[in-house]
Amino acid sequence: MRDLIVAVDIGTGSARAGVFDRSGALLARSEHPIAMRRPSASYAEHDSENIWQAVCIAVKAACAIAGAEADRVAALGIDATCSLVVRDRQGRPLAVSGGEEARWDTIVWLDHRALEEADICTATRHPVLAHSGHVMSPEMEMPKLMWLKRHQPGQWAKAGYFFDLADFMTWRATGSNARSRCTMTAKWNYLAHAEKPWSESFLSAIGLEDVRVRGSLPDKTLAVGEAVGRLTAEAARDLGLDTGCVVASGLIDAYAGTFGVLGPFAGQPEKLERQLALIGGTSSCIVAFSRAEKFGFGMWGPYYEAVLPGWWLVEGGQSATGALLDHIVRAHSAGGEPSVANHARIVTRIRELQAQEGEAFAARLHVLPDFHGNRSPLADPHALGVISGLPLDASFDSLCRLYWRTCVGIALGIRHILDKLGECGYPLDTLHVAGGHVRNPLLMELYRDVTGCRVVVPDTNDAVLLGTAMVAAVAGGLHADLSAAGAAMYPGGTEFLPDAGRRASFDRDYRRFLALQRHREELETID
Repeated sequence: MRDLIVAVDIGTGSARAGVFDRSGALLARSEHPIAMRRPSASYAEHDSENIWQAVCIAVKAACAIAGAEADRVAALGIDATCSLVVRDRQGRPLAVSGGEEARWDTIVWLDHRALEEADICTATRHPVLAHSGHVMSPEMEMPKLMWLKRHQPGQWAKAGYFFDLADFMTWRATGSNARSRCTMTAKWNYLAHAEKPWSESFLSAIGLEDVRVRGSLPDKTLAVGEAVGRLTAEAARDLGLDTGCVVASGLIDAYAGTFGVLGPFAGQPEKLERQLALIGGTSSCIVAFSRAEKFGFGMWGPYYEAVLPGWWLVEGGQSATGALLDHIVRAHSAGGEPSVANHARIVTRIRELQAQEGEAFAARLHVLPDFHGNRSPLADPHALGVISGLPLDASFDSLCRLYWRTCVGIALGIRHILDKLGECGYPLDTLHVAGGHVRNPLLMELYRDVTGCRVVVPDTNDAVLLGTAMVAAVAGGLHADLSAAGAAMYPGGTEFLPDAGRRASFDRDYRRFLALQRHREELETID
């Protein structure tokens, strides 16, 4: 009897696998690291075969821990970062930066090598860009593909397949070139709502007239919850599963997490439109749904059926949040490696200093967290971070002050995104938080107190894996549709309300945050 689901979540630094039953219970979980090459500060590359191997190791380990025999696994679901995989016509790895090592065939989502190409896209002012907040981000796939064609013409000429990472994984698992509506709509300027979803005039305007043929990009896409196919014999051996296992269409990792926390509202339209998801890890994504098409500057979307049938999805985000806190720790002379223990030591000392100093703690220190650009709502990938108020102090306590105010800056950035979503007509009041930020007590406190939102934390350690499992359960026939899976598999959540007594202080911080943005812009425009 096939009554189990295997879900895979591919992040920036590791692949996670979980085994779930049809009620959403996580029976076992395993994780394996993946390699990343950083030729320069703006470049980041993966080896897609290394990712496949990491997934196989994690899946085998999770199944062994759960005691899950292959003939019990109904479906495999996969989510991943929106990284670009490049293969040649025979499906072999093709190095994205050239050179002898073909294995580095994947441009990581956070790679910003295509800043110039993103600016070229934005300058076209093409109507397609209305679904990208009117500004193209270098984290999208079209600028990355433009960079490849302009800077590596030899590799471009050899290319035969371009994949979003989740679609590469389903291709590797099934041999099918079918693509997910989730990945293509959100990252490839594919207009799922249009009669002709590929805009030939846009592709021509950015010099990618041949991208669809070169990359084997199909006209049609699979909806979330549809099956791509069954595992090939080779993939089944690699994964420790069997060829009776169905593979679900792939998901972007943040959208998997979104469905993991908002799934129970999929069949309740009035409630769903008031909820939003914050998926926080290396970066942060804010995701909301709407029955109507609502546009806004600096937001990604609205994307039609990127997750739910008949619904539009909008996304705002911050390109570096967990990564920024790691950077603050690593860059400070009193910091060291940003290990879990080191972060915990900093948080403990911050609590002690707050108890001693009250609201005076780090009160004159202010941080704009745009060290890797501002994804939303300014949509400025060239933006830089700002720190105002540093004393001549290199002590551990000075690190704690800077760490705290960086957390405050991250939360204020989320408030800025929510304010802009409100101006676009999104009536949001409840923030569901998932991802690694749940384990940071400072951020969790700030998300509710700075935004004024009710915050809900799901009663699961991994909402991203859960969302992927929900989708796979539909593809594998364990639940009738996404609404049924969301309602049946969500474990519930714990609610936290904002501290009204801190509102005035954070309102003042927010005014200063916006003032810092204005001053940064002023400095940039001085001749």
